[in-house]
Amino acid sequence: MAVKKLNHFKITAAIILACLQANAQGFLKAKGKVIADEKGNTFILRGMGLGGWMLQEGYMFRLSNVGQQYKIKAGIQSLIGPEKTAAFYNQWLATETRKVDIDSMARWGFNSIRLPMHYALYTLPVDQEPVTGQNTWLEKGFALTDSLLKWCAANKMYLILDLHACPGGEGNDLPISDRDPSKPSLWQSEANQQKMIALWRKLAERYADQPYIGGYDIINEPNWGFDDPKDIRGTNEKTNAPLKKLMMDITKAIREVDKKHIIIIEGNGFGNNYNGLLPTWDNNMVLSFHKYGNFNTQGAIQHFLDLSEQYNVPLWMGESGENSNTWFTEAIGLVESRNIGWSWWQLKKMGINNPLEIKQPANYQKFLDYMGGKGEKPTQAEANAILDELLHNIRLENNVYHKDVTDAMFRQVHSAKAKPFKANIITANTTINAVDYDLGPQRVAYYDKDTSSYQYTPDVKTQGNRGHAYRNDGVDIERDADGYHIFSIEDGEWLQYTVNVKKAGTYTLKFSIASGSDAGKLSLAKNGTSAGKVIALPNTGGDQSWQTAELKDIHLKAGTNALKITAETGGFNLKSIQFLQDK
Repeated sequence: MAVKKLNHFKITAAIILACLQANAQGFLKAKGKVIADEKGNTFILRGMGLGGWMLQEGYMFRLSNVGQQYKIKAGIQSLIGPEKTAAFYNQWLATETRKVDIDSMARWGFNSIRLPMHYALYTLPVDQEPVTGQNTWLEKGFALTDSLLKWCAANKMYLILDLHACPGGEGNDLPISDRDPSKPSLWQSEANQQKMIALWRKLAERYADQPYIGGYDIINEPNWGFDDPKDIRGTNEKTNAPLKKLMMDITKAIREVDKKHIIIIEGNGFGNNYNGLLPTWDNNMVLSFHKYGNFNTQGAIQHFLDLSEQYNVPLWMGESGENSNTWFTEAIGLVESRNIGWSWWQLKKMGINNPLEIKQPANYQKFLDYMGGKGEKPTQAEANAILDELLHNIRLENNVYHKDVTDAMFRQVHSAKAKPFKANIITANTTINAVDYDLGPQRVAYYDKDTSSYQYTPDVKTQGNRGHAYRNDGVDIERDADGYHIFSIEDGEWLQYTVNVKKAGTYTLKFSIASGSDAGKLSLAKNGTSAGKVIALPNTGGDQSWQTAELKDIHLKAGTNALKITAETGGFNLKSIQFLQDK
């Protein structure tokens, strides 16, 4: 990577300034217990994090057993060599997040972006500095941030800078900060702390006059036992004195060059332990809390509401997500109703619980097996092909867009109505896929007995979509040889399909089902009225042996019809529904 010494300066690129001046809505600021725009109106941040761009965590790419980015990079280097690895990462940074990603987020409803920054894109690690105690500034990270800010400003979106990977690493959860535990952590090295302070001063100096910088999230999820080394996550620390001192020193450095922007602080224990950290020491400060896998009740956030009230400071749910659509809608509704903004984690990865899904390349499992120490080493040609396809797949136009996720995050927060997932136009002979049931909340578009994951709630074992495929609702969907089907269907669960019937008449509905038992039963309601029939489903000989079960003499009116398919008795799989108009 090319490096150079940068003088302290502010952005002067004419194109960025022109864009900012043309669209400026004003600096955000803390106003009592809310975040406000420059006119003093309450502003609800609705944001998305860009995890995986500047900082890769292994789980995002099914590499949980590898973990940190530096280990992923080392594994890739062992396959294709240092030069090609450097080229791969340069191409990754150039294509994983582009203007089209930001434009798309703006269309979906997001008004802000949280940028998880890796410090090593902006400055050299302490142990690589040519002169001890000095800071070498790298243009790469600043240039990427400049471009992102320009794209945000063009869409009137706020960009929140989040130092996600701090010098040395800020905790014992190693992947989130790309920490190498064989080296001194942030808390074990004064040099790392001074570098972090200097980096924030450099960033603040560069962006001081930019109104579309929404704020500085100065440290992500510290998790460290200061007084009790056994408290490795920092969840029980009582004073958090080193954390407070560092955040105060960073604040001082920022305020030397930037008096305007919000400073966002995070407590120990992954942003949630504020023992010893309050009251605030700056009049333009916001408290961030992170929320994953617990119930969406006021009790789950009451502690933070109490802090907000006691210290007259705004709250921001600075990181959340990694769950089902039902949980998303509930969590966003919970905080927005209390004038608290939010930022989800993250825009894209391999998996369904984000707006964009990165598809696995061909032969990717061989790459995963090798990286995890469980398989033979791919040839260089094989590795090049896998990584080239991965670079192709990370581009937005090659991602899978999960419109059910963004619908749950925006429309469903304010509307309990169902809407068609697909057009579902019914002619004389039409088949619709069972997985294309309506968009909408639980008990409106569908009913499933397990709709969310509460992985941080003791004794609650639910998980939402158990097949982790196609959609992010509670409905259990898995891939099969030629598409997807619904499985793990339990008694009383149901699905609604809004269909557009071209010609009124009597239809026969043929359900493609598979079952290893003969207990399943299915019923139909149309437009809120029972069709008056329950059909027993056959034992097809296995959960992938497909047969049809017919429901005859169903009259459908021309135009829109809402059909509700209920499993009176579960235990079968459902793949499709064929509509045949009677002669």
